[in-house]
Amino acid sequence: MIARLWSGKSGAWRLLLPLSWLYGAITAAIRFSYRCGLKKRWKAPVPVVVVGNLTAGGNGKTPVVIWLVEQLKQRGIRPAVVSRGYGGKAEHYPLVLDATTSAQQAGDEPVLIFQRTGVPVAVAPKRRAAISALLQAHNDISVIITDDGLQHYALQRDMEIVVIDGERRFGNGWWLPAGPMRERPSRLKSVDAVITNGGEAQQGEIPMRLRPGVWTNLVTGLPLPLAALANRSSVALAGIGHPPRFFSTLRAQGITPEREYAFADHHAYTLEELSGLADSSQALLMTEKDAVKCQYFALENWWYLPIDAQLPSADAQRLLDKIIALLPTASQGTSL
Repeated sequence: MIARLWSGKSGAWRLLLPLSWLYGAITAAIRFSYRCGLKKRWKAPVPVVVVGNLTAGGNGKTPVVIWLVEQLKQRGIRPAVVSRGYGGKAEHYPLVLDATTSAQQAGDEPVLIFQRTGVPVAVAPKRRAAISALLQAHNDISVIITDDGLQHYALQRDMEIVVIDGERRFGNGWWLPAGPMRERPSRLKSVDAVITNGGEAQQGEIPMRLRPGVWTNLVTGLPLPLAALANRSSVALAGIGHPPRFFSTLRAQGITPEREYAFADHHAYTLEELSGLADSSQALLMTEKDAVKCQYFALENWWYLPIDAQLPSADAQRLLDKIIALLPTASQGTSL
């Protein structure tokens, strides 16, 4: 229903317009208060790069964050990541992740980033607290990447990157809850880079594609050749911002699940909930983001698909050069 409202396919979004006007007025007032100095922004002692979006729902921010971290690491730069930790319920904040931190504590996306990249990651409702905790725990951090936080104006940032869903774009163009917008599209004029995930990138936008990796078993960590999976009975699930994107990826790989289950973004799975979706002869297929929430109770017929962001080399180099230019000379590492 929400997808139909926000896309404009259902005219019922008009009933929510008063709430959207209120949302827009409140966010504009908050933004104005920081811009005019009525509220003070906190400046971190190291450069801060925000990776965010203008709309609610999954746009592909986390693959971009992982891509940035890995690219910076290859150049000898020491990045760290902060996040609000949506969906997590830690006993205390800020929470600096370690190998024992679960998605239930920190949220699925921070745990995914930590497991994939190995860089320091911290979560807190206030990103200033997360950054301070990271800098106290690690004295060699060169740059902070924030997963989301474009609208967290209390944190001063040195660079803003916005990720757009190239297929859905901005839906009906209205603020929440009548539409998907957190801010108006005119906000793009003030950011440093716009990355478009799928679809057709418009002038000035950097096109991005998500490249599927190798199917991996949640229990053993072993890979499974695509040919073996394509010829096997399977069931698929996705608890991400836009589940149809994952199901489309399966079909593009020649995989046709017998059933597809779409869950809410950040859904907290249980063994009882998932064990009945597929029998022992079937493969239960999920995203890597789902897998970090299921890895502690997974069964041997469960598999996940990692994905990687791909950007055109020239655009990627220009984007990385902008970030590297923010760093003190001693922190810039070696350019590749």
